[in-house]
Amino acid sequence: MVRGERTMRKILVTALAAAGMATASVASAETLRLMTGPQGGVWVPLGGALKAIWEKALPGVTVQTMPGAGIANVRGVDEGKAEIGFGNTISTVDGYNGLAPFPKKTENVCNLATLYPQYFQIVVLADAGIRSVADLKGRSLAAQTRGNTAEVVTQHVLQVYGLSYNDLKVNFMASYTDAVSLMKDGHAQAFTLGTTIPSGAVMDLASARDIELLSLDDQKIAELRKLNPGYAAVTVPAGTYPKQTKDVQTVGYATHLIVSCKLPPEQVRKMLESMVANLGDLVAVNKAIQGLTPKAMAQDIGVPFHPGAIAFYKAQGVL
Repeated sequence: MVRGERTMRKILVTALAAAGMATASVASAETLRLMTGPQGGVWVPLGGALKAIWEKALPGVTVQTMPGAGIANVRGVDEGKAEIGFGNTISTVDGYNGLAPFPKKTENVCNLATLYPQYFQIVVLADAGIRSVADLKGRSLAAQTRGNTAEVVTQHVLQVYGLSYNDLKVNFMASYTDAVSLMKDGHAQAFTLGTTIPSGAVMDLASARDIELLSLDDQKIAELRKLNPGYAAVTVPAGTYPKQTKDVQTVGYATHLIVSCKLPPEQVRKMLESMVANLGDLVAVNKAIQGLTPKAMAQDIGVPFHPGAIAFYKAQGVL
């Protein structure tokens, strides 16, 4: 009887120990939510590459990628719906300062790293007779959904030309892929997006239809900079897209990564450390990241860095 009790006690202790280990394992597991972008854009595959890098560098951490957009990501991180997100500098600065379209100042969004330049592109069907933004009046436009930085830029560009959505037929598309399909079918004559060059979505469209990119002159860019000082004049070089024979001037901004200010500093430091150590994996997804250095990542955009990022950049001697 005594031996039986001892055996039962041993089994019970072993079971409790196993349960305790399982509980500890569950407790040590962590999920970081990463908001990316619309389907057809570069943020989705880039998010997948970061997921692989960070899960390897941070034992016990799972990175869950989620669709998003420039403005929606800033709000998502600020509201605790995600811990990490891609952002566009002009939108993140607006959020930090509490400017439209943000309802209030963001308080839980810290800067992590600047990654690469983005180009706002106005793509039109070559046979549509659209030579200027002014010619978009009365035409059908495929734009991104509300919450996408490029959608806000679209409004700004129309505004400096004396136009608004009321002057066009606007189709708010959930993805670049859907917008391209609309253009291929001729149900839209213009398409706006903000991404790298050459854009895979625009190349896809150019494989089926002849296209042109609209230029913005110096005066209009100056007016855009009055609306948001973060705009910068950039050039899409001739030959970027099929049958593009001239340079196209437009406005640009930078893509960067944001994180919740509540993340542990050491975790954030390791995230940056692993990114720099695996830049080749990111370049394989987006060539615009080629040559990225800690100094470029530490660019001051007007949004405070996370304490973990500050520690990393100081150790690198670039801050």
